[in-house]
Amino acid sequence: MAYLGLLCCFAFIGTSLGCGVPAITPVVKGLSRIVNGENAIPGSWPWQVSIQDKTGYHFCGGSIIDQYWVVTAAHCDVWQSDLVIAGEFDQGSDEEDIQVLKINKIFQNPKYNSNTISNDITLIKLATPVQYSDTVSPICLASSADDFPEGYTCATTGWGLTKFSNSQTPKKLQQASLPLLSNTQCKKYWGNDIKDSMICAGASGVSSCMGDSGGPLVCQKDDVWFQVGIVSWGSSVCSTSSPGVYARVTELLPWVQETLAAN
Repeated sequence: MAYLGLLCCFAFIGTSLGCGVPAITPVVKGLSRIVNGENAIPGSWPWQVSIQDKTGYHFCGGSIIDQYWVVTAAHCDVWQSDLVIAGEFDQGSDEEDIQVLKINKIFQNPKYNSNTISNDITLIKLATPVQYSDTVSPICLASSADDFPEGYTCATTGWGLTKFSNSQTPKKLQQASLPLLSNTQCKKYWGNDIKDSMICAGASGVSSCMGDSGGPLVCQKDDVWFQVGIVSWGSSVCSTSSPGVYARVTELLPWVQETLAAN
């Protein structure tokens, strides 16, 4: 088992703020690295953020779910001194209209288990609100009412390694499409390491990799994108023939709702 972690709204977010509908439409061609992925269209995944340490080093992804809130993976071990970067596509460019956001508070799921990597979710409350624009807007979080069955083609994004042996992550945001697996199917690869708080996708020629952790796995329904997973763990060599494992948003949504309501 390997972290992908150097290695992605509840109802009120869903309607009034228009979550999950990018102003710039993503073009996902069967989404052919992420490993074996492709460059995204700039601004087409407007909820994607880069979480960086104070030196500007990108170590995890995350997703905007509200003007004050970002969701990421618990194993990313975010510190209050870290920064959340919104509106970024090319980390090698100084020309982009990015937002550099400080962190007010970090809420790690109390049921997170670092040994089994179950309940792998952290909520970040920002010190100042995200300013929504064509390239910055929230994702909807999937609820149990949203049915995305095994075989459903979804998408994942991130600045993670495009090849396990690479020494540096790509500058431009990568995207890849990949099918969902049932947990029964996933256990054929990972056995009893797969828990109810996890969802699997891939084993299809693409893979998340180091630097993608905390980023989104999103599925589209009726022209709206929903986050169903958070990049969590997988093959230590980013194998594209074994599925990546993601924190299952529908299982973790009650905790998200309670945390946002209380804070």
